[in-house]
Amino acid sequence: MQNISPVVESAQFGESRLEGNQTNFAPPILLQVWQVVLRWKWVIFGVIAFALAIGLVATILATPQYTATARIEISREQKNVTNVQGIESAEAARNLEFYQTQYNLLEARSLAERVSRELKLGSSDSIFKVHNVNPDEGSLFSLKSNNPPTAKERQRREKLAVDLLLKHISISPIRNSALIDISYTSASPSFSAQIADTWTQQYIIQSMDRRFASTADARKFLEGRLADLKARLETSERELVSYAANKGIVALGKSKSSDGKTEIERTLVSSDLESLNLALAQATADRISAESRAQQRSGGANSAALNNIAISQLRQKRADVESEYSKLLVQFEPGYPAAKALAEQVRALDTSIAREEARVSSSRSAEYREALQREENLRQQVESLKARMNLQQRDSIQYNIFQREADTNRELYDGLLQRYKEIGVAGVGANNIAIVDNAKIPDKPSSPNLPLNLALALVAGIGLSAMATFALEQIDEGLRDPNQVQRLLQIPLLGSVPDIEDENALALLSDAKSALSEAYLSIRSNLAFSTDHGVPRAFMVTSTRPAEGKSTTSIALATMLGRTGKRVLLIDADMRSPSMHHFTQQKNDIGLSNFLAGENDWQRLILPTDIKNLKLLPAGPMPPSAAELLSSDRMLMLINQMGDHFDHIVIDSPPILGLADAPLLARAVEGCVFVAEAEGVAIRGIKGSLGRLQSVHAHIFGVVLTKLKHRQAGYGYGYGYGYGYGASDNE
Repeated sequence: MQNISPVVESAQFGESRLEGNQTNFAPPILLQVWQVVLRWKWVIFGVIAFALAIGLVATILATPQYTATARIEISREQKNVTNVQGIESAEAARNLEFYQTQYNLLEARSLAERVSRELKLGSSDSIFKVHNVNPDEGSLFSLKSNNPPTAKERQRREKLAVDLLLKHISISPIRNSALIDISYTSASPSFSAQIADTWTQQYIIQSMDRRFASTADARKFLEGRLADLKARLETSERELVSYAANKGIVALGKSKSSDGKTEIERTLVSSDLESLNLALAQATADRISAESRAQQRSGGANSAALNNIAISQLRQKRADVESEYSKLLVQFEPGYPAAKALAEQVRALDTSIAREEARVSSSRSAEYREALQREENLRQQVESLKARMNLQQRDSIQYNIFQREADTNRELYDGLLQRYKEIGVAGVGANNIAIVDNAKIPDKPSSPNLPLNLALALVAGIGLSAMATFALEQIDEGLRDPNQVQRLLQIPLLGSVPDIEDENALALLSDAKSALSEAYLSIRSNLAFSTDHGVPRAFMVTSTRPAEGKSTTSIALATMLGRTGKRVLLIDADMRSPSMHHFTQQKNDIGLSNFLAGENDWQRLILPTDIKNLKLLPAGPMPPSAAELLSSDRMLMLINQMGDHFDHIVIDSPPILGLADAPLLARAVEGCVFVAEAEGVAIRGIKGSLGRLQSVHAHIFGVVLTKLKHRQAGYGYGYGYGYGYGASDNE
């Protein structure tokens, strides 16, 4: 008797041969995506159509919105710097930081609050009407009522107005320029233009205020320092004046030195001393001159007389008289009366001359004494002023200290005052923001835009359909592609079987040119590579759950093997829900259950079929416990005995889900052919079934993927598997 029980080594060798003859590459990603699209095309089309419908309805029902745009230019103050390496990149970074700051300031809430206050939006209904907002909802206050608004109500309305402004304002920098568009959108064209223009104006004012406020702290600090320095300056100048008054220091002239210090050029004492020195020098010269004249001895009188007109005239007259007298003496005697008269006249003239010379001499002495007295007086005054000058020079040391302190305080005060003026001017410097275009009242709405809305709806529909498809793909985890078998299950693919819908499987199998027949012929060929001796001598066909095409695969493989001239036995081991007798149109009165229950003549249990070289061992009567019968050694003994009479034994096994039958049968055969329905059982369920087979060391030749082409159809097997499993004649 030939033993055809499982041979693990040969099976493993055969698996390597099978895998060597298969190519299991994943399809291109685009093809996979296309397959997913085809699989869920109606879901995708439905979601996209729904999104487009919503976009169309929303466009029709939407209130027209008008957008007004104002354009401004913001210039950054440039500093002149030396062009050194790296300065350009640093400048570019500062430019980017500057303009990004301006963009954020244009969208700041503080600016929106300024606009709201400027237009008094919180106390009117204009902004609320254009945006179709009820500001007084749930409030006791209304502009139409006589109830005055409370402070809380005013704050709430103001906040709501600011929120609406920020929601509908748009700041759009123009690329590669310093221009910025400020746009506002509302249901009123004029209101949109008003807000856009006011926004730009308030932004400019806010910028100026911010620049002025940036120097406020510095100005406040300088004001305090200026007040302090002013007080110190006044104190130091007061001390200087008081000291000068007490010490009698009268400055007639002051000058600034090269280091900015005040220096006294002349004081009253120094000026007087200088004048007296000059007078003393002149008095000394006069005294010397007078002394020289007064001290003349011989010839002094004649010398003085020569200089005296009266004496000169007297002398001239005497000379004339004496000349006339001399002429008379030539002719007459001295006693001659005429001569005597002339002599008397000469004597009188001599007396007059002597008297005049005496008078001149006395005058020169008096002049000398007077010059001497004047010199002495001036000398005393000079000495007195010298003493005062020496005292003043000593006092000037402290005076200069007071003067330096006053100069220092003056310099500090003047410097801070100049800085204070510069900061004030810088705070209100040139504005770097200019309005390029004021907002114009739009003449046509900016929204709704039907083409744009439909495009957005299309994009949203595509996105939603992609998410829906992804979710459905995650929920629907069945095998959809033959290439998934090797990639996901790590088991060879024996072949794929097309979906035959409601057509008769046996009729299609009898037609060698049918797609079903060729599919199973290919599977039979692949089975020949599963072991080193070709097609397994004894193998079972199973699946995870009913209605996956397991029974069809069993009879199809048995039929294909019979066509090769081999003797084939098909055993219906699904004693819970037998179906093979339906295919062969025979009774199920006796069969496998009889042999397993104790009958030894198995040959009388085998029934002939209309299929060439194929015989059938039906399941037989339903036993109380199919698993208990299969757990005995009689199944293995039966297969070994039949091995001498048949070339191949194909067993239609029960499904694995919830049953112990298939794992028990797997111990008696060389291996298993696993059937999986395309888009049927989830992959995790298939892996669980394969795990149960592998737990009993069953060899799995490969997977047959049935009902391909994504159609939902059944063979009418009518399985009711589960723990409440029962027989049915539907298969």
